[in-house]
Amino acid sequence: MSERRRQFRAKIRANPTLDLAYRITVAVVGLIVLGLGILAIPYPGPGWLIVFAGLGILASEFTWAHRLLKFARKHYDRFMEWFSHQSVFVKGLGVLLTTAVVLVTLWLLGTFSLIGGWFGLDWSWLSSPL
Repeated sequence: MSERRRQFRAKIRANPTLDLAYRITVAVVGLIVLGLGILAIPYPGPGWLIVFAGLGILASEFTWAHRLLKFARKHYDRFMEWFSHQSVFVKGLGVLLTTAVVLVTLWLLGTFSLIGGWFGLDWSWLSSPL
């Protein structure tokens, strides 16, 4: 942690009300980022990066989050190391699972019905059940 940040944090810590407000703000922002990351995990893109960012925000103020961040990074790295040594079949299953999650999400959000409507396709199965 930089000296400037330490001084800033010490000033905040000196005022109990301000310290509580700061910690609550960090908790809310960190939990929102963490939640968005968890939602993004099954989709292509930076889901895990967002999770680690959320945990990093929380870890700046909370010891439990720092421990959880270390635990999650260790197990993520172990899984990715394991996955990288798997056969093409297992990697292909990973791609198929990711594709299925994306397609189901698009269907549930009504995307297929919307796009089908552009082309005059009124098939009932394109409509979202939601």
